[in-house]
Amino acid sequence: MQIPQKFLMLLFATCCLLAACGGKPNAQKQLVDTNSVPVFSGDSAFQFVKTQVAFGPRVPGTTQHAACAAFLDTTFRRFGAEVTIQNGEATLYDGRTMRLKNIIASYNPQASKRLLLCAHWDTRPYADQDKNPANHHKPILGANDAASGVGVLLEVARQLHLKEPTIGVDIVLFDLEDWGTPEFYTGPQREDTWCLGSQYWAQQSVKSGYKAEFGILLDMVGAPNAQFYKEQISTYYASFAVEKVWDAAQSLGFGSQFVNQSGGAITDDHLYVNRVANIPCIDIIQYNPYSATGFGDYWHTLDDTMKHIDKNTLYVVGQTLLQVIYNP
Repeated sequence: MQIPQKFLMLLFATCCLLAACGGKPNAQKQLVDTNSVPVFSGDSAFQFVKTQVAFGPRVPGTTQHAACAAFLDTTFRRFGAEVTIQNGEATLYDGRTMRLKNIIASYNPQASKRLLLCAHWDTRPYADQDKNPANHHKPILGANDAASGVGVLLEVARQLHLKEPTIGVDIVLFDLEDWGTPEFYTGPQREDTWCLGSQYWAQQSVKSGYKAEFGILLDMVGAPNAQFYKEQISTYYASFAVEKVWDAAQSLGFGSQFVNQSGGAITDDHLYVNRVANIPCIDIIQYNPYSATGFGDYWHTLDDTMKHIDKNTLYVVGQTLLQVIYNP
């Protein structure tokens, strides 16, 4: 995801005040009605994140990327999904052509009412936000950006396999999200060099006629004490979905994590799901009002490692998704 134009620091003072209020509850002790909603496992999601990171940087075109793709494909199939591998090509910021691989896992495929869940699974080839310029051309491990979102969705898939939902659920893992124009590039900084996998998927979805009631994108959802504000592109295109998800989180006691305030606006995969595929889609993404970038200080650096992944945060996000899925 892109940063310089991403975040519009609106309501900064209010957000700072809210962020400073309240402690961190032990979310995994939150009572959930297991008769209707499965209980999400933060431990399981954590292991899924750890497995991805163990491959190394998942940069498209590398052996690590290919190995992780095989793991994701196999895992979704093991959890009973109908899996489609969507291969395509995209043009990078510097004019090169790169192959991409979107991974689509579908549940209850006969259902007409469908929910789209998505995240990107590639990692950035450039640590261009690292404090050490010598690291700017090195790839990142991407534990939070974006193995965390994929880890949550793999655990959601495991739960869908154990208890079939009444609606259809399509999980899409986008490739080539994070190969946007690096800070050190001397050419033009273009917004559309980011989120290449979702741009391709959205174009193909228009051709195929795919529709969903709405979509939920996960990005950087694993950090300790992470907070999620209502992202502004999400509220512009899909305010009803924002309210549905935030209400679900509030009902579970996660109000200190899902903050009932506006955050910034971000160029992320959901932009193209909305703009091109015409599917209302929201972004659950960490927002840090104290940071110059809006993210953690390890974002797009070599420090994006497992030390920034918290089981409790994964649980909060994952249980909220299950609450939405099983209470359509």
